[in-house]
Amino acid sequence: MQDHDNNSKSNNVKRRSGGDGRPVSKSGSQSRPTGAPRSSAQPRRQAPDGGQPKVSRQALPGSQSKMGGQPRRQTVSGAGRQSRPTEQPRSNNEVRSNGQARAVETSNQQKPRRQASGAQPKSAGQSRSNNGAHSNSKPQSTAKTKVQKKSNNTTPHQAAKKKRKKIVLFIAEIFLLLILLAAMWVVKKTQNIQHVELNPEKVHINEAVKVEIEQGTSIMKGYRNIALFGVDSRNKELDKNTRTDVIMVASINLDTKEVRLVSVYRDTWLNMTNDKYSKANAAYARGGAEQAIGMLNMNLDLDITDFVTVGFDAVIDVVDAIGGVEIDVTDEEIAHLNSYQISMVGKVVGKNAAGEDEYYAVEGVDYIPVKHAGLQTLNGLQATAYSRIRYTSGGDGARTERQRRVLTQIAKKSMTLNPATLNKIVDSVFGEIATSLTMPEILELLSDIASYEIGETAGFPFNDYVKMNGRVGDASVVVPIDLTKNVTLLHEFLFDESDYTPTDTVKQCSQRIASDTGVSYNGE
Repeated sequence: MQDHDNNSKSNNVKRRSGGDGRPVSKSGSQSRPTGAPRSSAQPRRQAPDGGQPKVSRQALPGSQSKMGGQPRRQTVSGAGRQSRPTEQPRSNNEVRSNGQARAVETSNQQKPRRQASGAQPKSAGQSRSNNGAHSNSKPQSTAKTKVQKKSNNTTPHQAAKKKRKKIVLFIAEIFLLLILLAAMWVVKKTQNIQHVELNPEKVHINEAVKVEIEQGTSIMKGYRNIALFGVDSRNKELDKNTRTDVIMVASINLDTKEVRLVSVYRDTWLNMTNDKYSKANAAYARGGAEQAIGMLNMNLDLDITDFVTVGFDAVIDVVDAIGGVEIDVTDEEIAHLNSYQISMVGKVVGKNAAGEDEYYAVEGVDYIPVKHAGLQTLNGLQATAYSRIRYTSGGDGARTERQRRVLTQIAKKSMTLNPATLNKIVDSVFGEIATSLTMPEILELLSDIASYEIGETAGFPFNDYVKMNGRVGDASVVVPIDLTKNVTLLHEFLFDESDYTPTDTVKQCSQRIASDTGVSYNGE
């Protein structure tokens, strides 16, 4: 660039110092006075110190150059920029007044990178066009030239496609966020549940059933069986030391999501897993959920390993939260229904003739009595009292039928509720629940709740093979006639397994029950 600038000087001017230090032109002409205008042919004066002459500056677009004797253009300085002394050379990276970097040729300058096909090479020092747009090649340092960027030729179709992808991604992120929030909500709510860790060694399962499970030949492998217990607990004590008024087996078909319920009569005479026989509801009071589950597995050839226990206060809260349940009350049930209401909310005021506690409650304040028969909406306290009635025709069999009726109505109505009502139910119930289910198992069950369908329900022992008023000593008990036949019918009902052959353990229990009660099976 230095050679280029030297060649651009005017050829008819040679600067030298005169004797007095003033510049003298080549033709020997005198210098012009200060302030006088320079003629078109008059050369510029030489620098006083004999330094290098100034190089000509490139004209801005649209301005006239001083070639051919034309007047020199006026220099436009940037705001706040200090001018460079005439004799001081410009550095390689110094920027001119128009913002353009001065390019300097060096011996080690690298070759520019290959440009895109069809692009014309530009000089490194090319200035901006009149409209202020950058040229294809930006000013570079002495050792590097940048490659021209390709222009964005995105079509409207491509732009629309990119926009749709962004929208889909945004929707996916929102959906994932909602799932995480729902999971956090469930986790927070389920923390109120009383979790009970069962000892598998204390939960009895008949050996023959274990072998079938290990070999994968058990018909129950396509089902999940869970024990359900309802206890009359007033202080949220849901473990042992309380008898169960409700004993059920919920069998979930993992393929169809159908749920079948079987109520085991609480007074049924069964083996307590230790070769001691008693009423079924005594197992929970003596050994908690572990012994109660083992009692069901031993006498019914089942593989239950999990349970859910609910206090009656939870049932009251649930029914109230869903707005009540529709129940057809009979005339025979009204007096007993109201009596159970009073016993559940009243105060003990003495003993009756039978030596049982007598309760007192204020009508219309502590409870609302049912005054007429027929189909009607029962509130929480009324529905819970209704499910506990046992002193009517049908005895314990009719009682378990009422329990299944209330539970079925709760389940069906809960599936149609909005999230706000479900949240209210969760807040009311979860503190009254004890279970062996883990958090992932609870989340798995809740995720499929909308797809569950309540199927058939039944009582155990079955109608044609039971004696409701059997006796063992002075105790009134429910007697299966006989146990092996009832277990065969149970597996057919729950698992559609016809002609099931009970294990030897069940057969031994059946013989002992017949011996204790004096009631045996004589064939069809």
